[in-house]
Amino acid sequence: MKKLFSIDHNSRNVDFVLLFTRVAIALLMLTHGIPKMGQFAESPVQFMNVLGMGATASLSLAVFAEVICSVFIFLGLGTRLAVIPLIIMMSIAVFHVHMGDPFAELELPLMYLLVYVALAVLGSGKYSFDRFLSK
Repeated sequence: MKKLFSIDHNSRNVDFVLLFTRVAIALLMLTHGIPKMGQFAESPVQFMNVLGMGATASLSLAVFAEVICSVFIFLGLGTRLAVIPLIIMMSIAVFHVHMGDPFAELELPLMYLLVYVALAVLGSGKYSFDRFLSK
């Protein structure tokens, strides 16, 4: 019972949780990003014009963040850099795209945002390519 309320952190457990979190969040985001890649085949591109950049540029940045950055996060390669576009994208989704929507519509992008902020602060952990590059 005492262990349940302990505030001590076992480094191995934290690194395993970071690995699990990275892999899970990357795979979950890929389910959003890969279908967006098919939207490039549509003419004209059918995607929202975010912040006046145009539909094609908005879609390109979304695919970059959701696919390319998610692969980097999955590998634990440049994790703190890779989460930056995803934090920006989820912030736009929460504070711009879904701002007037009910909380149920804000909930998913908000949860993604919280996980990406945690990864930005904590990094990728020792089970990652970042660890090998830092040696």
